[in-house]
Amino acid sequence: MKVLLAEDEKRMNRALCELLRQEGYDVDSVENGADALDAIESGVYDMIVLDVMMPSMNGFDVARKARASGVRTPILMLTAKSELDDKVEGLDSGADDYLTKPFMTRELLARLRALGRRGLPTEDGSLTFADLSLDVKNATLRCKTGKSVRLGEKELRIFEYLIANQGQVLTREQLALKIWGYESDAEYNNVEVYMSFARKKLSFIGSSCEIKALRGIGYEMRCRDV
Repeated sequence: MKVLLAEDEKRMNRALCELLRQEGYDVDSVENGADALDAIESGVYDMIVLDVMMPSMNGFDVARKARASGVRTPILMLTAKSELDDKVEGLDSGADDYLTKPFMTRELLARLRALGRRGLPTEDGSLTFADLSLDVKNATLRCKTGKSVRLGEKELRIFEYLIANQGQVLTREQLALKIWGYESDAEYNNVEVYMSFARKKLSFIGSSCEIKALRGIGYEMRCRDV
């Protein structure tokens, strides 16, 4: 699961990044509100951890602008403020949950797990589309034909992103950011190579689904029977 951490205090930023990565999250971090909003609007994140007091734009304004632009990604807001009015403002600005500093890391992780579960369409945590079922935990793609196949890390992220955004066209830039992250020097042809791998997995299990390339735009998961 890909997480954006927006925290301007450098030591806190480093500590939280290390914690989240140890828990298996794929983390990108920024240290000011403007960069946070740009990253959020890329649409590549599954969850956002957003500090309130940041340079250039505070977390309340970041959340408001993100929601106004149509972003629906779950937001956990962090702040040193504990007054009720501040909590209400955070939730009214578009945050899904609110955590006051200082906090226990166990509580932070529990709240992230709870937010992550809100986006899962099935009780066992799998993602489904047409005749496909993606077992994210075990990196396995199954088809109603009865066949299944194990996925590599990049293939898993590609299928997770495509299925979670079924019915939407995802640009090569979005996919590159989602799969390889901001710090990677991956080229767009990396996306094309791994899309080829993903298509072969669909063919192997006999799925009626296909990954359609739209020239000059991006990719979309489709079902040929629909």
